[in-house]
Parts: sequence; structure tokens; C-alpha cells
Amino acid sequence: MATKSTQGGEFLIKETDAQDIFIAEEFTEEQLMMAQACQDFIDTEITPHLQEIDSMKDPDLVPRIFKKAGDLGLLGISVPEEYGGMGMSFNTSMLIADIIGSAGSFSTTYGAHTGIGTLPILYYGTEEQKIKYLPKLATGEWAACYCLTEPDAGSDANSGKTKATLSEDGKMYLLNGQKMWISNAGFADLFIVFAKIEDDKNLTAFIVEKSFGGITMNEEEKKMGIKGSSTRQVFFNDCPVPVENMLSDRQNGFKIAVNILNIGRVKLGSGVLGGVRTVTTHSIKYSTERKQFGVSINSFGAIKAKLAEMATKAYVSESLCYRAGQDIENKINALEAEGMEANEAKLKGVEAFAIECAIAKVQCSEVLDYVVDQGVQIYGGMGYSADAPMERAYRDARISRIYEGTNEINRMLMVGMLLKRAMKGEINFFDPAMAVSKELISVPSFETIDTSELFAAEKEVLIKLKKVFLMVGGKAAMTLQDKIEDEQEIMMNLADVMIEIYASESAILRTEKLVSIRGEEACKNQIAMSQIYLSEAVDKINTAAKEAIGSFTKGDEQKVMLMGLKRFTKSELYNTKELRRQIADYMIDQGKYPF
Repeated sequence: MATKSTQGGEFLIKETDAQDIFIAEEFTEEQLMMAQACQDFIDTEITPHLQEIDSMKDPDLVPRIFKKAGDLGLLGISVPEEYGGMGMSFNTSMLIADIIGSAGSFSTTYGAHTGIGTLPILYYGTEEQKIKYLPKLATGEWAACYCLTEPDAGSDANSGKTKATLSEDGKMYLLNGQKMWISNAGFADLFIVFAKIEDDKNLTAFIVEKSFGGITMNEEEKKMGIKGSSTRQVFFNDCPVPVENMLSDRQNGFKIAVNILNIGRVKLGSGVLGGVRTVTTHSIKYSTERKQFGVSINSFGAIKAKLAEMATKAYVSESLCYRAGQDIENKINALEAEGMEANEAKLKGVEAFAIECAIAKVQCSEVLDYVVDQGVQIYGGMGYSADAPMERAYRDARISRIYEGTNEINRMLMVGMLLKRAMKGEINFFDPAMAVSKELISVPSFETIDTSELFAAEKEVLIKLKKVFLMVGGKAAMTLQDKIEDEQEIMMNLADVMIEIYASESAILRTEKLVSIRGEEACKNQIAMSQIYLSEAVDKINTAAKEAIGSFTKGDEQKVMLMGLKRFTKSELYNTKELRRQIADYMIDQGKYPF
């Protein structure tokens, strides 16, 4: 029976009704107008100047564009109106991040400011701090950056060595230390800085104004991509910070970092979508213009397959991002209705779906990498030229798998969070896992599926794929117990199974809901993309689960699990060649990514 998700990770143990998820086609006229204003800004202020931005020859160019974004309200989407922002919903902020994703280096500038630069003050600041700083940040009068990473503190962020020492008169903290890879540092007016006081175990956060002094920087980093975004090392040398500029409580910094990164992850997921669609559209247009053997190269099956696969992955990524975004928004609204303070509700809402935030980050960043790689291939030799758009896109894309937590860290986090919630009784994971374990030694039942109903067979496949995760994840947790987190390869396998289930289900539910609005014939390409992706997901899940099973089982137990895996990964064989040709032909006719 399908039920609404109220807790992240429940998609693995529950079925979801298509009518209970949000799909991109449901954005309101107001939201779409805001998105169009954002797209117009990119088309006017950014796209014509991409080379100038990346050259950084004019150090004032990006700050000027940044200020114009503030004038349009784009920097204050998530900031409440009483602090000078637009006070829009969580999913609206996801949509704007999506559109900004096509803005090259500026998307990093935008994300660093509106996300990790602004949100710590919005969610953790005192009323005085919010009144003082948020209006400046929401309008672009000030730019913000986020200083967490250090030379020896990357993924292990809480091991940072930057120190905050209370002055003798008790009025100031003196910051001393080094931060690196700090986006926007070159023109930031405000720094969110994490440091340790005395021998504290955990970090404390501070709001630091550039004007406080004691701040120096290296020159701009020479980077592979996102060359137009400011990235510098920042040094604090007895930087005096008033005690009232401590953000939240002492030693609460690591919690702030983790919760803000949850938001950053799901926003990064949506934040690459604009780039994915833009690269796909460029590939469609170029493959039409490029002639070989007397015809456009997109008349060849090999190119059509690439274009269709790019579109399929884009569609699936959109589906899971906006499903997750609305689940977060629904949770926020529910918590506020119960009387929780608004900012606390936002943090708790995101935290509840932290698993899906990590999934969105990993899935979408890897889709972006796939799409730019195929874009270069479609362009051929021109794809390798700096005069064509693919070379920049290829370089810019690579960072997405690294920042906001590497994809490896995020994979282990999503599985670790699920198991911890299960141990606390927040998710009933082990009962369904035990039920699947018993099912393995029972005589399989064969029920006839009514294939006249759209996606009936596909939903049955999804149910079985969830059993794969329950079977392997449950057995691994019981066998390895608290040592499972040391078995990172198994954690990565389980994460891959989890990602593919969520992605496949999100696409199918989106398409099912879309069919209920537009009809089946109008959605034949969306149906095709959902089927293609599910077909691929079954194979990926089979491979990942088999690797995991081989890692911690032996003998008869292993044979039983492999038989179960074979049973649970049976699926219909689609003619994916024809489905891809159908999708590609439609896109070629439209001349763009049209979904």
C-alpha cells in the first residue's frame, strides 16, 4: 500500500503513490516567472561573457554581475521578507539553483553565497545577527563565503586546527589559522569561519567581517575548471571577532556544518540540472549541423543512443531532485504546523531527508559528468577545442563530485544514516529485512501481473529491487554489526543499490503522475525514458549486490543469497534501441532538450 514519506529512507520499505510526489511540471506560474527572470539574467549577463569571466582579467566583473543578481532578488530567494529577501519556498530555491546551473563558474559563486554563506546566519543566528547581516547578503550589498576546509581537514572537517582565543578583556576572540579552497574569498565581505576554542572537541562557528582585520589571502587558485569563481586560501592572524559574533553556541559549529551541508547537497543536485540540459541541447544542435557522409551525424544510431541516454539521465535526475525537495518542504510545513519555530523546522525538515540529499548530490553530479563526457564525444575534435562550449563544461563539471562532501563520503553517509536510524527505531528496517530473509528459503509464489495498467510490471520490479537492498543490507548489518562502517566497499555497493532504487522509482512516479495529467500518448517519451533507466538500474543493482554478497558471505548462505538476487532482479527485456531512437528523433525534431 502506498503511503506518504515522512522520514528519509522510507522509500526502501514503503510504496509511494504517484499523486503524493511533486513533479517539475507542477511549478506555479509565479515560480516559472521567477525561473524565467533568472534565465533571462543568465542569457544577458553571463552567457555572452563566459570567456571574460573565466579569464578573471577584470577582477570587478564577477562582483558586478553578483550585484545585479542581488538587484533582481536572486540572492534572497530563501531569505524571509522581513530580512530583505523574497521568502520563497524550499522547492522554489531548488528551481532557481537548477536554472543557475547553466551559468558556468557563476553557479559556484551563487551557490557559495546563497547557501553555505547565508544560511548559517538565517538558521542559527540571533535576531540581532539576522537584522544586521541578512539584508546585506540578500541584496548583494555584501558577498559571503564559508571557511571550513583546511590543509589537513577536508572530509574530516571536525579535525580543523584554526584556533579562537578569548582576549584578556573577554570582549574578543582572536582567530588564528588557515583555510583553503574558499569560494568567493577574493571579494567576500563576510566570512563564516569555523574554529576551536581551547581544547574543545568540536568546532565553533563565527561571523567574521572582512573589516575586522587580521585577514590575508593567497592569490587566486589555478584550477582545472570553474575558473571564473574566486577560490583562495585565507589566513587569520589574530583576527579580532567580537564575542557577540559567535554563531550559535560554543562547540555547535560541527552541527552547523553538517546541517548546512545537507542543504548544500540537495541544492547541488538541482544545481547541476541547468548545465545537464544546456549541454544536451548543445549536443543536439551540433549533431544536426555537423555533416559526415553527406548527412547530419544525429541520423546515426550511435549518436542517437548518446543523445537519448543524456536526456534519460537528465529526466531521472530532475525527478528525484524535485521529489526530495517537496518531501523536505512538506516536512518543514508539518513541523511548523505542530508549533516548531520556522528556522528550526527548516533544519529538521532537511535533516529528516538527509539520505535523499546525499542521493541527489551523488546521482546528479555523476550524471553531469556523464553528459559532458558524451557531449565532448559528440562534438568530436571540436569538443576538445576551447572555442566550443564542451571544453569548458567538461572542466567545470568535475568539481561537482568533490565539493559538498566527496561522492565517496556521501555514499557512506547515506547507508550509515539509514542504519543508525534503524538502530534507533526511527525506521523499521530490520523487520522487513528479516521478512525477506525468510522469503529466500520459501517456495516462490508466481502472481499474474495486470500489464494493462501502466507501469504495473515496472512497479513489481521496484518492489523486488527493494528486497535486494533489504536482503543484502540487512544481512551485512547483522553479520558485520558495528564493523560495517569499516567495510567501505560494501557500504559503497549498498549505496549504489539505494541510489538506483530511488532514481528509478522517482522517474516512474513522475511519469505516472504526468500521464494522469496529459494522457499516455503525450507522455510516450517520458514512459520510454523511465523504462530505459529502470532496465539499466536492474543491471547496476545486480552487479553491486553481487559484489557485496561476495564480500562477506560464503558457502550455502552465499548460494541462497545469489539465488535470491537472481529472483529479485528478473525484469522485462525492453527494446531499448528503439526506445532511444524514439526519444532522440523527438529531441532532434525539437532542436533542444524538451522535457
